[in-house]
Amino acid sequence: MPNWGGGAKCGACEKTVYHAEEIQCNGRSFHKSCFLCMACRKALDSTTVAAHESEIYCKTCYGRKYGPKGVGFGQGAGCLSTDTGDHLGLNLQQGSPKPARPSTPTNVSKFAKKMVDVDKCPRCGKSVYAAEKIMGGGKPWHKTCFRCAICGKSLESTNVTDKDGELYCKVCYAKNFGPKGIGFGGLTQVEKKE
Repeated sequence: MPNWGGGAKCGACEKTVYHAEEIQCNGRSFHKSCFLCMACRKALDSTTVAAHESEIYCKTCYGRKYGPKGVGFGQGAGCLSTDTGDHLGLNLQQGSPKPARPSTPTNVSKFAKKMVDVDKCPRCGKSVYAAEKIMGGGKPWHKTCFRCAICGKSLESTNVTDKDGELYCKVCYAKNFGPKGIGFGGLTQVEKKE
């Protein structure tokens, strides 16, 4: 059936979402007024939303429903999380109570895995988070580490080259790894053979 005179359907209310009022998340469109946590109904934005399949939650409710459970997995360091989420309709207690804390987590959520599997910068070896990530040579780099290995010049996508896992500006790459001889930069005289 054709979609006459409108945009996509809202993922929450199923009414037409026009471009001026559209928020997109997880491949679906929402009205600004419908972009709410499915559990607590708190208004969401790009920094507070956590999507799970076709559902959207605030990060707190997402953690309660899909995050690790048990002693020590509370909302802060040294917390005991006793919130069952019943007042939000999350129904987290299924069957018998859970054991205190397993020695190794057996069912780690996708969210928890994502937080553990953070890329490492090849230059400094520290974690690279999405807000500071620049890709170069197929690897993630910090913005501050995305510099030429020889001259230290800050690099951009237009002047970066890579060799053996290191980044170079085009000038340093040409001087050190480019062709040698007359007409290939650097050499101005022909050496005489004796």
